[in-house]
Amino acid sequence: MPALSKQVSAVESQKTADVKKAPIHYPFWFGGSASCFAACFTHPLDLGSQVRLQTQGQHGVRRNMVQMFAHVAKTDGLKGLYRGLSAAQLRQVTYSMTRFGVYEELKDKLTTADSKPSFLTLVAMASASGFLGGIAGNPGDILNVRMQHDSALPLEQRRNYKNAIDGLIRMAREEGIGSLWRGVWPNSSRAVLMTVGQLATYDGFKTFLLDKTSLKDNLTTHFTASFLAGFVATTICSPVDVIKTRVMSSTDTKGVVHIVTHIFRAEGLKWMFKGWVPSFIRVGPHTILTFLFLEQHKKLYRQFKGSE
Repeated sequence: MPALSKQVSAVESQKTADVKKAPIHYPFWFGGSASCFAACFTHPLDLGSQVRLQTQGQHGVRRNMVQMFAHVAKTDGLKGLYRGLSAAQLRQVTYSMTRFGVYEELKDKLTTADSKPSFLTLVAMASASGFLGGIAGNPGDILNVRMQHDSALPLEQRRNYKNAIDGLIRMAREEGIGSLWRGVWPNSSRAVLMTVGQLATYDGFKTFLLDKTSLKDNLTTHFTASFLAGFVATTICSPVDVIKTRVMSSTDTKGVVHIVTHIFRAEGLKWMFKGWVPSFIRVGPHTILTFLFLEQHKKLYRQFKGSE
């Protein structure tokens, strides 16, 4: 009897272990939530190091990143560094939730107990989810750029949106519904590159670190993989990012080709990586924080489900 009891206990223990090893399906919104948390910390970097630096050439005044932060703080106060935060949150809720959610859904369907998707498969999934995210997040992205850049415009050109919802309503009313998807193609192209640079490379770097080094699935691994992903994402997104910002902040109705041609004539090839360092200072921390928050979301969810 004692032997039989031990066998039964062993079987039950094995069943419990098998249940805990079973794949967990995480909520669709985790990526959007993690990105919203990250944006609360990195929004001033987004304001000072990307939008203002990439568009300032249109207005004649030239400032470096430190001078730009000082200028914003002096003219708009410290709260000016969080100008457009509501639009940034709207963007993350639409753009990031879509791309993270679709990517994780696709990855779950192709992941089994015996195999994981190859890196090229991850790239393909990230491309598809990034494209959809770019379309879904385009209205929030336009408002994000406009609200951050508004105080840099002459008084007669400022839009003075009260918040993201007010901006959506006014854009639809004053410029037509189609204006909410202005620049959607360069934005979606950028979203594809950003999602590949962040999600696919994060998974790739994380797998490499876990398989080829002594690192465990912990904060050190998450930080290292996300830092490298941020570096890759910044580099491959830089040209499209500049174009997207110029198109969305433009006050005229000329197309992308005209704007790019004008940039080439005025600034040469150097425009492609204009503001790379400040962009990395923004994208790097945001990428790191997003994945750290996402991993914590997943950890807490596993604990809630009793699978941690």
